[in-house]
Amino acid sequence: MKVPMTEYLRLDLDAEQWECRVCNHTIGSAHRSYKEGMLVYNRNPQEIHPPVIDAQKYRYTFSPDPEWVRILEYYCPCCATMVEAEYATPGHPPLYDMEVNLPALRQQWQARGQVPATAAGPAVELREEHRH
Repeated sequence: MKVPMTEYLRLDLDAEQWECRVCNHTIGSAHRSYKEGMLVYNRNPQEIHPPVIDAQKYRYTFSPDPEWVRILEYYCPCCATMVEAEYATPGHPPLYDMEVNLPALRQQWQARGQVPATAAGPAVELREEHRH
């Protein structure tokens, strides 16, 4: 049984694998963080939040200091859909944001019955090369 977990992630409870809901790519084991199977872009936060005032004149510009914060973007390695983004301190490991109790989740979804068609994936048209 495949169940949605986020807008772009689903769990295949039978195979115990994370999957991309856009292209159906298997990301990795559900016993580990899905982020381990993603492409990661370590963004300079000043690209996202540029200085509001002149950095040549002022020390504090209302823009994050890259020595204090980083933005990690996680992408599906198959279709390049951005699945997650997080702000973290440089040197800190990626946040482990979802630890799933697979037996309990399986039991919960079996009690519910079939997963509704609208929960199968986002409403996106896929190009033929992304269909698996």
